[in-house]
Amino acid sequence: MAQDLFSSHPPFTPPTTEEDRLSWLRLIRSSRVGPTTFFRLMSEHGTAQAALDALPALARAAGVADYAPFPADKALAEIDLARAKGARMLCFATDAYPATLAAIPDPPPVLWCMGQRGPILRPMVALVGARNASSLGTRMARQLAEGLGHEGYSIVSGLARGIDTAAHHASLKTGTIAVMGGGVDVIYPAENAVLAAAIADQGLRLSEQPMGTYPQARHFPPRNRIISGLALAVVVVEAAEKSGTLITARDALDQGREIMAVPGHPVDGRAGGCNRLIREGATLVRHVDDILGVLHRLQDPPACKAEVAAPDPTPPDEPRADQGGGALTARILTQLGPSPVAEDQLIRDLQTSAALISPTLVTMELQGRIQRHPGGLVSRV
Repeated sequence: MAQDLFSSHPPFTPPTTEEDRLSWLRLIRSSRVGPTTFFRLMSEHGTAQAALDALPALARAAGVADYAPFPADKALAEIDLARAKGARMLCFATDAYPATLAAIPDPPPVLWCMGQRGPILRPMVALVGARNASSLGTRMARQLAEGLGHEGYSIVSGLARGIDTAAHHASLKTGTIAVMGGGVDVIYPAENAVLAAAIADQGLRLSEQPMGTYPQARHFPPRNRIISGLALAVVVVEAAEKSGTLITARDALDQGREIMAVPGHPVDGRAGGCNRLIREGATLVRHVDDILGVLHRLQDPPACKAEVAAPDPTPPDEPRADQGGGALTARILTQLGPSPVAEDQLIRDLQTSAALISPTLVTMELQGRIQRHPGGLVSRV
């Protein structure tokens, strides 16, 4: 039965050897295993190798035939490609992993990094905005990035056209971090190839996607949660009412980050998102001192070497699966639709223990019946 697969609760341990890191990469690359399921499996089985060994039986119990974890040779090929490109693996719960990112609900278990460690050791501020930025917007982005850099903050952005590009250029000398939608070795847009090379030399490039992955539209919302997750605050310079930049702002709100925005003219479409954020409570930014005033009021960021536990472990003495023979699965499907909802809200709506719902959601994800989204959201497929 499915509940038998969740009967032990060994301690979560970070990878310490090359074999461990290979197992971590295989687990997160396995079909239908996202960050939430990764950490659920790790909390149940203690090591990535033990989780890999358990996956086929778990999939069979979920009704998925012929399930096989990600092959070791393919994971080794990705590691070899990373080594050839000069990329390093950064794993959750290791000393180098940023504590701010580790604290979000769905941190990436594995990141590929190219560049210097320095920028990620300093407090970080995300600076994001429109791709079709105005001249005034790009000047503002440069001024804010330069001012924050001189005050000791690293700038996090997404290497996109417009505001992102301006922010990275202005913070190259003081510390810049580009979180990429595709593989850390795949430059998009191509026009930023020179900038990306400079960031790898002086700053840091990050990605949770496999090496060599060309970015697709579905990669950018998960990428955005990393941008906001790294930062103490997110500053939006220009953004339309319906834009990817506002996804980053929503992620920041879910993660408890400070949100700030530069106002714009009411008739400028690129200012609509910023003006709405301000109307809804975001701090209005006129110059860098407005940002610094908020940052100085925040508590000191946690040290990078803070001890971090795996997200949302289930109490070991509670029941752990759908003991209603499928009744809980049916209730979950009744509650879910195509629009994502928070897992916490789902638990409240069902008035059922999280210890029952969490393993059932893992099973349903392996069955392909639900989909996980950034920010701890889940929807019906």
